[in-house]
Amino acid sequence: MRAVKRNNATGYFSWIGSDGWSARSLVFDGNEPQVEGTLSVQPRAHLVQGFDKYFMGLNVKNNKRNPWFIEYWEQYFNCKWPKSMTTPYNQNYDRYCTGDEKMTYENGYEPERQLQFVSDAVLAFAYAFRDMHRDLCGGKEGMCRRMDPIDGTELLKYLYKVHFTGLSRDEFQFSSNGDGPARYNIIHFKQMEPGSYQWVRVGEYRNGQLTLNLSKVQFHLYEPEMPPSVCSYPCLKGQAKKLVEGENCCWHCFNCTKYQVLLSETQCVECPLGFLPDTDHKSCIAIPELYMSPDSSWAIGALAFSTTGISVTVFVIVVFIRYNDTPVVRASGRELSYVLLAGILMCYGMTYVLVQRPTNFICGAQKAGIGLCFSVVYSALLTKTNRIARIFNAGKRSARRPSFISPKSQLVICGALVSIQISITVVWLAFTPPKAIHHFPTREDNHVVCAASINASYMVAFAYPITLTLICTVYAILTRKIPEAFNESKYIGFTMYTTCIIWLAFVPIYFSTAEHVALNVTSMSLAISLSSTVTLVCLFTPKLYILLLHPEKNIRQSMMPQNKYGTLKNTTLTTTSSARVESGTQSEDYEMSGKIRSFCSISSSVSRISCATQTPNGPPAELSYADKDVFL
Repeated sequence: MRAVKRNNATGYFSWIGSDGWSARSLVFDGNEPQVEGTLSVQPRAHLVQGFDKYFMGLNVKNNKRNPWFIEYWEQYFNCKWPKSMTTPYNQNYDRYCTGDEKMTYENGYEPERQLQFVSDAVLAFAYAFRDMHRDLCGGKEGMCRRMDPIDGTELLKYLYKVHFTGLSRDEFQFSSNGDGPARYNIIHFKQMEPGSYQWVRVGEYRNGQLTLNLSKVQFHLYEPEMPPSVCSYPCLKGQAKKLVEGENCCWHCFNCTKYQVLLSETQCVECPLGFLPDTDHKSCIAIPELYMSPDSSWAIGALAFSTTGISVTVFVIVVFIRYNDTPVVRASGRELSYVLLAGILMCYGMTYVLVQRPTNFICGAQKAGIGLCFSVVYSALLTKTNRIARIFNAGKRSARRPSFISPKSQLVICGALVSIQISITVVWLAFTPPKAIHHFPTREDNHVVCAASINASYMVAFAYPITLTLICTVYAILTRKIPEAFNESKYIGFTMYTTCIIWLAFVPIYFSTAEHVALNVTSMSLAISLSSTVTLVCLFTPKLYILLLHPEKNIRQSMMPQNKYGTLKNTTLTTTSSARVESGTQSEDYEMSGKIRSFCSISSSVSRISCATQTPNGPPAELSYADKDVFL
């Protein structure tokens, strides 16, 4: 304790004292601040009644049986007994003892606190000898032959069996291990008030049970908290233990990583993809699946746009059916127009497939439908533009009618173009079957997507429609300067230019939003719907304008306006400029009446057509609107 004081370490230690030193004044006198807070165990012993009175009544004269009592008497009273042997202790005493001195509490007598154990030990042997003598000697007085000499092994058996009440009025009995009764007082050196210290009893240990009143324990004045006394503190939530080498009770705590959970106290493991640790890092919790849902705001917007497009397309179909046999509808190429409208409906309908939760079936419908709907639209447009180009190219060379320009031929050509896309799709589906998978663009995402949407496989579906689009665009450029009467090619050209712009904008948006499922699907849906809308508006609005708002123009008239065409051999073409048909390039075209030969020269710079017509046996004939193919 003096060393603690010397090194200014007072208060840094909390002592657990044994009964050998803790409560002895030799230790704590003068060292109270250093001993403060000590918890100690002391064997619990009661006073042996009558012993103090008996002992204080002894003196040198009446206690001659104890050869050491004279030395005790000399030391107690600081005197030398006459005729006693000289010892290192009494040689310095200059006063002789009289033998009449009295031991009292006042002059220094202190009871021996552990006397009970001495008396219990003596009584234990006494009872053991008694019981052994009773059994071996049959109650006869004195030592019998069977106890002379005494067998120590036999005596031990009787010691184990003794059970008595000692002089302290406590029960005594050995345990099965040969120990005496385990009775201890728990005492505590406590500062009651500044500068005042005292040993107080705060608990006991009796027969294997510890009772401790912690409310009485105070390690330092005004500091009720217990001092920590651990090698390592318990780890926090989400922390694992790393044991100190060679130790089982000491460790360092380390944090599991953000995506790990505790497999045991000393091991962290990574959660599988699609799972994240809970707040305590004890178990992995599935990440909610993220996919496009029809009831999301993104899907509702895309569906609203597609539904509007479907309604308008159905309206156009109804109008075309209503005016199916009128010049404008027949001149627009009824057959390919209906194919085109069917493709536009398919494009709008793809939105309903794209916004569904991905399954193997939905993924297959997307893979097949995206390419097919565009192939139908652009196959019909390609057939239209190709027919226009072939008619005018042939007209520059001769008056012979080009081949494969009849309605049936156009449907066959369109069907053949669509069948190429169907063949590509079938092979694609066979080699890479559609599959809905979980995609993890980041560690905290769990997207349910179609496999084709994350590896650019959709480009297989788009490759052929893109090719058709480019060819249609080329044809639209080549036919951009044809006469005004054939200006449907201009509408087709505008459609293709706008479509190219839409898809050039869509591709980077689609790949840059791959991690945002809703935005990614919505961008594809809108790109498809916008392409359909452009086709619908550009190609069918002029026809609806005539059919619904200016039916007076929907009549059979000459295709050429007045004052725009010259004469040949005094033959002029007469027409009414205010009543010409805007598109005369499809299944219902212009034909000369009777057996007519014609020659047409097309001048791109002035957009003028000069035609010379003559019948073999009569006067010049006027161009009339007929229900057959055109001869240019």
